[in-house]
Amino acid sequence: MPYYLGIDGGGTRTTACLASERGRILARSASGPSNPLKVGFDSAQQQILLAARRVLRKARLEAGELEAVCVGLAGVDRPQVHQRLFDWLERSIAARFHYLTSDYAIALETALGDLPGLVVISGTGSISYGRGDDGGMLRSGGWGYLFDDAGGGYDLGRKAIIAALRASDGRGPQTVLRASICRALGLKDVDEIVACSLAPHEIAALFPLVLKAAARRDSVAQHLCEEAGHELADLGLSLLRRLKWSGPKVRIAALGGLFQASTRIRRSFKRRIISRAPHGQIVFSRRAPVEGALALAWKLAEGRRPQDRVPARTKC
Repeated sequence: MPYYLGIDGGGTRTTACLASERGRILARSASGPSNPLKVGFDSAQQQILLAARRVLRKARLEAGELEAVCVGLAGVDRPQVHQRLFDWLERSIAARFHYLTSDYAIALETALGDLPGLVVISGTGSISYGRGDDGGMLRSGGWGYLFDDAGGGYDLGRKAIIAALRASDGRGPQTVLRASICRALGLKDVDEIVACSLAPHEIAALFPLVLKAAARRDSVAQHLCEEAGHELADLGLSLLRRLKWSGPKVRIAALGGLFQASTRIRRSFKRRIISRAPHGQIVFSRRAPVEGALALAWKLAEGRRPQDRVPARTKC
């Protein structure tokens, strides 16, 4: 029986899912972050391989029994990154077919399959990716935590730290984030954070503190959540203006940890979309993007080459 492996590698964690030819999920596993632009190639490869080995071990299979493997990975839409990791993937995970694409491509597959529409993703980072009626595909955002990723977990965690430091200085309103960040990181005072050398995924891990503070009616945290919803909506709105659709409605799927975790962010996102694009048909999906990686692995094995804008390479 053929088996299919899908892997979703992001800035916070890597998830793997193994399925049979009938689509039955046999096992799932997880490991650490695998965005090569954030953790480096060696660490990214280590976490991908760890997730793959764990899921195969759970299903009591060997790598050589795989028909196809698809990895959706943050950061691989850069040709030099893609080539290096694809060559490694072929050598490291035995399968008949290999496919390496972006994390946003598997999210689009998860949410919409082959249908036109767009997806807005908010995980550690943020991005929007869409397909027009003519098959044209465009992206918006996703330029990395140094320059963009507005509305993502890293951005929300970073802004929480900024708000806490400004409250400490008296430059900004007081907020419970100051104390909650100290408790989470074991600090006596929030100004100690500048010497902590936190990794991006560690900063992103602070976003639940913002959500808890907002639930306690902390005005600073509430503002940060509202702002995150607006910035995520703007990612989708930019594609609505650039892509072509003929129908009266456009599908807009929202995926990712922040959408799942926060009602406030979902409401802020929806209000902004509807106010500027009433033809948007919004769906908040709880399906995991790794399911899109599985679907692309099946398509590849069936001879239906997945279509996306990533310089993807396949080998039989």
